[in-house]
Amino acid sequence: MIKTAIFGATGYAGAELIKILSSHTEVDIIFAASKTYAGKSLNSIHPHAPDILLQDTEKANLQQADLVFLCLPSSSGMHIAVDALKGGAKVIDLSADFRLDDAAKYMNWYGTTHLAPELLADAVYGLSEANRSKLKNAQLVANPGCYPTSVLLPIWPIIINSIFDDNRPIIVDSKSGVSGAGRSPKQHLHFVEVSGNFQPYKIGRVHRHVPEMEQQLANWDPSIPELIFTPHLLPVPRGILSTIYLPIKKGNREDSIRAMLRETYSNEPFIKLLPSNQNVSLAHVLHSNTCAFGMNLTGNTLIITSAIDNLVKGAAGQAVQNMNIIYGITETCGLT
Repeated sequence: MIKTAIFGATGYAGAELIKILSSHTEVDIIFAASKTYAGKSLNSIHPHAPDILLQDTEKANLQQADLVFLCLPSSSGMHIAVDALKGGAKVIDLSADFRLDDAAKYMNWYGTTHLAPELLADAVYGLSEANRSKLKNAQLVANPGCYPTSVLLPIWPIIINSIFDDNRPIIVDSKSGVSGAGRSPKQHLHFVEVSGNFQPYKIGRVHRHVPEMEQQLANWDPSIPELIFTPHLLPVPRGILSTIYLPIKKGNREDSIRAMLRETYSNEPFIKLLPSNQNVSLAHVLHSNTCAFGMNLTGNTLIITSAIDNLVKGAAGQAVQNMNIIYGITETCGLT
């Protein structure tokens, strides 16, 4: 059994992670930790959660764990990651602390000094389907952000098969449910502010997922220009739907692109390419680890609509998928 520890257990992603791990046949949760609710039971915070006594984040004993999940806000768990790795545990971090490969870039986007810049080169970006070979036996995994997961998975085969036209930018228009902003209360996320409303936010090169997406795109093709990304807030609890406008080289037909995508993902249990007569919706993916997407070719622009559950494939579910890959467990274990 894999002895696991979860930090940030009372956040939305942490609670979702515990829900998944509680039914995983190869996992033993040795403790869950919370800074705010230490000493209370997890199910007193989330009624559907198991009855787990929450330990104090700063006092939890890392020596017990084989694997540590960090579900903490960015920059809050770096010291825990360092201590866990020194103690011989593996770490899967659901925050942004190890997603960027440059400490100066991290400082620029997150406004704080990185405490362990020497680890950035060793962290494996946990986009499961694209980085499976690198994830095997990884010590430190940077779980991708929710928006990047919805964007990168459907366009990865397009980039690596060299049919992308790099003379034009990629344009992404994404919508997220309110849980994507975390559990901490914020005025613009109150029910009265969100219900019956729909709004963009952080327009331009402002959202922190922009450098993460551009870094991965550059790893696949260094010639890709800057990404144009606009996120929106949906008045729903969970789910992400991204519309991606991808320039394609002349001469590529929709049926051949569809065949290439189908072949790339033919053996992937969590990728669902919809038939040409279907449009993707949040209903295709909610409460699952699935990324579902559809596509249409208009002229030389491939329009991809992609949907994930931001708390599962965009966070906890992908973290468990990565754990399964690391330990050589059946990839769908705990996620079906």
